[in-house]
Formats: sequence, C-alpha cells, structure tokens
Amino acid sequence: MSQPHAILKKYWGYQEFRPGQLAIIEAILKGKDALAILPTGGGKSICYQVPALQLSGICLVVSPLIALMKDQVENLRSKQITAYALYSGMSRKEVINTLQVASTSNCKFLYVSPERLESDLFQEYLPGLNVQLIAVDEAHCISQWGYDFRPPYLRIAQLREELPDVPILALTASATPLVQEDIVNKLQLQNPEWVKQSFARPNLSYSVFDVEIAIPKICTILNQVKGSSIIYCRTRKRTQEISSLLQAQGIEASFYHAGLEASTRQKRQAAWKNNQSPVMVCTNAFGMGIDKPDVRTVIHVGIPDCLENYYQEAGRAGRDGNKSYAVLLFTSRDKEELLESITERFPSLASIREVYQSIANYLQLPVGSGEGQYFDFDWTAFIHRFKLPAPLVLHALKILEQEGWLDYNEAVFLPPRIQFIAPRMIIESLEQEYPDLDVLSKALLRTYSGIYDQPVSISEKQLAFLVKAPLEEIKAQLQALEELSIIAYHPQKEQPQLFFPVPRIRAEELVINQANMRTRKKQYEERLHTMLHYVEELNTCRSQLIANYFGDTSTEPCGNCDNCLQSKKKPLTAAGFEEIKTQLLGILQKGPIQYSSLSGLLKNKKETKVLEVLEDLQAEEIVQVKKDGTITLR
Repeated sequence: MSQPHAILKKYWGYQEFRPGQLAIIEAILKGKDALAILPTGGGKSICYQVPALQLSGICLVVSPLIALMKDQVENLRSKQITAYALYSGMSRKEVINTLQVASTSNCKFLYVSPERLESDLFQEYLPGLNVQLIAVDEAHCISQWGYDFRPPYLRIAQLREELPDVPILALTASATPLVQEDIVNKLQLQNPEWVKQSFARPNLSYSVFDVEIAIPKICTILNQVKGSSIIYCRTRKRTQEISSLLQAQGIEASFYHAGLEASTRQKRQAAWKNNQSPVMVCTNAFGMGIDKPDVRTVIHVGIPDCLENYYQEAGRAGRDGNKSYAVLLFTSRDKEELLESITERFPSLASIREVYQSIANYLQLPVGSGEGQYFDFDWTAFIHRFKLPAPLVLHALKILEQEGWLDYNEAVFLPPRIQFIAPRMIIESLEQEYPDLDVLSKALLRTYSGIYDQPVSISEKQLAFLVKAPLEEIKAQLQALEELSIIAYHPQKEQPQLFFPVPRIRAEELVINQANMRTRKKQYEERLHTMLHYVEELNTCRSQLIANYFGDTSTEPCGNCDNCLQSKKKPLTAAGFEEIKTQLLGILQKGPIQYSSLSGLLKNKKETKVLEVLEDLQAEEIVQVKKDGTITLR
C-alpha cells in the first residue's frame, strides 16, 4: 500500500481515491504546482490534506469562508490532526498566539483568510512556519472574469515571492476555461498539473418547470421523493413564506438565512443534518461546507443569476451516489426580474457615493480615520435609518469592495472571550458554594493561560468536552459566573462587519474604475443569458449544457434529465431522419462498421432514433446488417 493510500485509510477510512485525486497528490509530492477542477462534493480537501500529512511541515490553506475554515479545523482535530485558523475579527494577541503555536508545534494545517496574508504580523512569522504546501480554495475568486471575484485573492501571488519553491495547489468546483487560465496566470503556477474531473453527475437528474405557483409543484416533488431536501430562494422573505406554506400542507420544513441569530441558524442546521427537520428552505447563505451526502432533492424557486452558482447549489444533492433530483421552478416574472437586475446590480457613481457617505455617517467615521479597523454593521438598522433600498446597498458595497475602499463581511466570527475579575480567594470559595461552577472555573484556569490579565478567546465546545457537560449548560454556567462577578464574559459574536483597508475619504472624492465596471457588467450579462438559455432550452441534455459551459465537451447525454427523457418520447421528424441518414451513409461509404460502434460514431444522436433510421434503410435494401454485426452498403 502506497503512503498516500495508507494516510487515506488511517484518517478517512477510505480504501481508494476518487478520480483525479491521486494524480493531484502525486504531483504535489513531486513538488509541482497543480490546478484541480473538481465538482461540488468531489473531495477537494483530500487533495491537499493527504499530501500535507506526508510532507514534513505546514500546509497553508487560503480560504475566504470563515464557517468553512472552522468546520475543516474541527474535522481535522477530531482526527487528532493539529490545525489552526486565522480569520477576520481576531485580536492582534490572538493572531500572535496562533502564529507562535503554529510555528513551534506539530501543526500540520494553518487556514488563513486572504486578507491576513499581507499583514505585518503574518509576514513576520511566515519564514518560521516551515510551509511545505500552499492550497488555495475557491481559487476562482482570484479571477476578474469569475462570477465571485474578490480583490484580496490577488494578494496570494505574493506568497510565490516569499516561498518560491513551495508548490501551490489551486482548487475550484466552478471555473470556465477562461477563468481556469486566469487562475494559472494570477497565481503564477509553473507548468501545473491540470486535473479536471468530469462535470457529469450520472445519479443526478436535472429538470426545469415553468410554473404559475411554486408550492403545488414543490409538494408533489417532496411527496414523491422522500428524504432530505434543500429549497433555495432568492430572498429572505421568500424563505419564510415557502416554509410556512409547506408546514400548512403538513410538510415539516424550516427556514434559514443570514439575518437569523447565529444560535438559531446553528440549531436549524443541526436539526436538518440529523433529519429531524428534513426540508430546509433557505437563501444561498446555507449549504457551503455542509457535508450531508444523502440530500435527495435540491429545488430552486426562481432563477439563479449564473450557472456557476446553480451548479454548486444543485450539486449538494446525491453526494452518496444514489438517485437524486435538481429541480428549478420559475415563472415569466422571474425572467423579467433577472433582466432588470442588470441595472440594479451596477448602480451609478452618485448612488455609490451616497451609500459610502451614509456608511460614514452611520459609523460616525471622520475623514482620514478607520484604516485597519472593523465596525459592527447592523444591515437592517442601516437601511431603515437612511431609507436606502436593500439591493442598492448590497451592490454598492460589492463595488466598493472590488475597488478596494472597504470590505463587507456578512458574518465575522468573534469567539467567546473570558477574563477572571474576582480575587483568587473568591474563586476558591466556589468549591463549597457552587461545585458545578467550580469545576468549570478550574477547567478555564487549567486550559487558558493569561486569563487573569486580559480577555482570552475560549472554545465552549472544548470546555463541554473537558467537563463532560452539554454545550448549553456550559453557556449557562459561564453566564452564572459573570452574574457572580467572577468573570467578564463576552459571548460569541457573529454579525456583519465592515473593514476599512484604507482611511475613509470624502464621498465626492470617491473614484470608481468605470472601465472595470463596464467589463464586469458585460460579464454579468453574459452569465445571466447563459443561465436563461439553460432554463429555456428544451432539447439539449441539461448535464451536457452545464459541462460544456465549464469546458467539458466529453460528457454524453445523461439520459435522465427532463430534456433527455422528453427526447425519448418525441417521434423522429423528417428533417431529423434525413440528418441521421446522411451521416450514416457518409460513414458507410468509407467502409463497413460494427453495429456496436454505431452510437459512438453518431455522437449526440439518440440510439433509438439511429436504430429507426437503420431499420428503414434495411427495409429499402440500401444497407445490410450481417450476422456478426457488420453494417455495409449494398
């Protein structure tokens, strides 16, 4: 057994790698750069985690998603693999502590948000981290041609200057050929191993329905296909409406969006993962990083704005390989709204300046201040106070972010912080008066150094494990310790934040690169029309439509999407008959062919239709099919 296989079996329990994974791993172990285009659920993390465990030092993982970083760190630690993360919202001392531990311990993985890469602290500690591999997750974010361009990703290339001999692995699930080339150029990948898995999902049936009202169709689908389901909606309001309507029909459903309290989101996500609430109605805030293999249906109510997002979200169905369904429901109004969104998504410079000035007023931020600072940003309060349309604010923030004026993080994770504030004598008295609180108090003192001197970040899950108590009980005990003035307790905060990488300027001095804006607008229009073509196309296999968009032209018709199933029912037209006849006779004029190779030679033609033409040609004695399966002209 090879070492990669041994590592795979030891930590993940698998005997074999999925297609493409081993080629990527072997390239990395040879010190080569690599670009991995692996579909959603294709096992991207294995591609860097396995070789990193074989290499001697640290794997630096660049990821834009805090929730995903946290999940990965927890999963690795559950396997007794040392991993840490640096992300937005951590204090300077916490960053220093993490970097010190990572550089002096047996740390194998350090997850870093792209914003952290340029900081003086990170640059100071980088030479001592013994980085042996750099993994760039969601690598499409580095490309201006991509659907989810994020300027901080452009800073990753500087790692090449600091660590010229360290291999870089770029990973993405949804990059067009143009974006793939851009990733290679922007990351300065040197002669990379270029591995692409097929975008085909044989067990996933795609279908599209034009409906006047979505609920009856959703109910029909959920009643016919039992099991776990995700229903994606374009707005938060719509998630609540559909959830309520489903419950009225006797279907157990919950809703989820970024505007809910963190604790509420966690509870609903856990209930869904445990199949207590099988149907989750949500915005696209739900799903990233969730590893639930037995999702049977993913339903979209409304049309997503690009095929990249749709493919990622639909691909959360059927990761266990069993038959699953990706269904898109739309109305004529959905098409109109999508086309109207072109103007909405690219507001005028005057509107962007108005949003920028309103943000400065909301934060009471003077000109010249704010650089390098995070600010709480209550989205709802801001919109109500300044009477600004929510879409305008959202898209203005995106443009301000792409132009480098500020960063908007919808959820910056700030972990719970604790500081002991009572004299030691009072703390020691807990043993007699509050024995349960004493156990927790001692666990805190043993586990976290410096907890007397300043607020220290803690893990409530770790404490629950140490004292063998439920997580909710730990939170209640921490609250009780604060009420007794034993500790100062700052609960976990997970709310939108604004970060200013540069000082705040006067709104009238704000400049937006109009050429970039026009380019992004053109790209958005192209992606939108591609998505509309997917919805409106009634003949071509949907799996092929998706695969071709991502540059995979080898995918055969799936046979189980709505278009494939419908084509099996359609009679062969006169024009279709003549087309197949002409092609078939053209092939036979070059010489005999085998019956078994017929469908392969006539690509993209349904086998049943080809046989229909062949039988007709036989009846007219134009061709002959011999007993050994050879087809010849008479």
